[in-house]
Amino acid sequence: MIIPVRCYSCGKLIGNRWEKYLQMLQLKAEEQEKEDREHPENKSKPKPAAEKEVLDELGFNRYCCRRMMLTHVDLIEKVMNYNIYEKRGYQAMMEDDDRMED
Repeated sequence: MIIPVRCYSCGKLIGNRWEKYLQMLQLKAEEQEKEDREHPENKSKPKPAAEKEVLDELGFNRYCCRRMMLTHVDLIEKVMNYNIYEKRGYQAMMEDDDRMED
């Protein structure tokens, strides 16, 4: 659902770096696309993984913390699609409450 506040194994604070992690990954991907467009001959050369570089920059040295960041799947947006009150609006919620009182 949402990133845990602390690493399950060592207890290091990781939740506060999730947004920065995503932003840095996006920047690395954009830089890589730009470089590939400018120098197509370098496209086949092996490059270090962007995730590795970003995790190093953020100070995640332990493999348990790296695991937490790499394997997290952010499902909150998908779950919010099932919130019926948000879809129908506040008025529909109030009507439902009125019906339950009767």
